[in-house]
Amino acid sequence: MSSGSVGPAGSGDLDQEVLGKRLRQIREYLGLSQQYVTAETGISRSAISEIERGNRKVDSLELRKFARTYQTSVGRLLGEVEGSEAAFSKLERAMVDLTPKDQEEVLRFAEFLSHKRTQRTGGSS
Repeated sequence: MSSGSVGPAGSGDLDQEVLGKRLRQIREYLGLSQQYVTAETGISRSAISEIERGNRKVDSLELRKFARTYQTSVGRLLGEVEGSEAAFSKLERAMVDLTPKDQEEVLRFAEFLSHKRTQRTGGSS
C-alpha cells in the first residue's frame, strides 16, 4: 500500500498538505530544526522535508514519533482538537513575536491557571 510516489494531496482521508503544513508550523514554533527532528524520530531529513511539503504520506508510527518529539497528541497533529485549535493557533501566532523570556512567562501563567483550575475542581467536587 505504501509506495514511493504519492497521489494528489487531497486524495486520501487526510489532506497530506494540511498535515505537512501543521507539522512544519509546530516544528518551527518549537524552534526545532529538521535535523533535530531526524535525530529524535529516526525519520530521514529528506522524508521530513517531503512530509512537510505534503508530498509524502505519514504512517501511524511516524505520526506517533512526531507527536512525542513535539510533545503533543496525535489528535492535535491531525487537527482533531477542533474546539481548542483556534485558541492554540492564536496563542502560537502571539508567541512568535515574544522574547524567550516573555514566552517563559506566558507558559508559567498557563501552568498557574491550569493548577488553579485543578485545585478548584479537585478540591470542591
